[in-house]
Amino acid sequence: MPSLGDHRLGKPDVQEKTMIDEILEDAAERMDKSIASLEAAFARIRTGRAHPSFLDSVDVDYYGSATPLSQMANINVEEGRTLVIAPWDRTMVPLIEKAILKSDLGVTPNSGGESVRITMPPLTEENRRDLAKAARNEAENARIAVRNIRRDANSDIKDFLKEKEISEDDARRAEDQVQKVTDQKIKVVDALLDKKENELMEF
Repeated sequence: MPSLGDHRLGKPDVQEKTMIDEILEDAAERMDKSIASLEAAFARIRTGRAHPSFLDSVDVDYYGSATPLSQMANINVEEGRTLVIAPWDRTMVPLIEKAILKSDLGVTPNSGGESVRITMPPLTEENRRDLAKAARNEAENARIAVRNIRRDANSDIKDFLKEKEISEDDARRAEDQVQKVTDQKIKVVDALLDKKENELMEF
C-alpha cells in the first residue's frame, strides 16, 4: 500500500504541466486580443472600396445608450463604393448621420429619409501611401504587443524555474513553445497587413 509520501510524488508533474499550460494559454489569448485590436484598427483605415466593417467603430446614442451601429441597422454595399445603412427604427436616421459625422472616419453621410448613404471617395496616390504607412504602423504595434506578451510568458517561466517549481528542461521546452506561438501570431499579423495593403492598392 503506497504511503502518503509516495502518493505526493506524482503531484509535481501534474502541477508543472498545468502551470506551463496556463502560461501558454494566457499568452495565446492575450496575443489573440492584440490581433483583434489590429483588425479593428484596419477596419477604420478606409480603402476605396466600401465594406460594412468600416463602420464598426461607430456608436449611436440610442435612447441614452451608446449602441454599435451594426446592432441597429442593416448595412449593405451598393456598386462597390457605397454603403447603405437602413435602420430598423427610421427615427434613428438623423442620429446615425450625427454619429458618423462625429466619428473620425472622414466621410460625409447623406440621408434619404429612410436610410443613410456613404459613398467612399476615391483614393489618391498620396492617400494610398499615407494609409499604407498607417497600416504598417498598426501592424508594427501589434508585433510589439505580441513580443511583449512573449517576454511576460518567459518571465513567468523563469520565475517558476527560480522557485524550483519546474526543471530546466521543462523551462526550455516551455520557452520553445512560447516562441512557436509567437511566430504563429506574428505570421497572422503579417498576413493581415498584406491583405490590407492589397486592398489599399485595388482602386
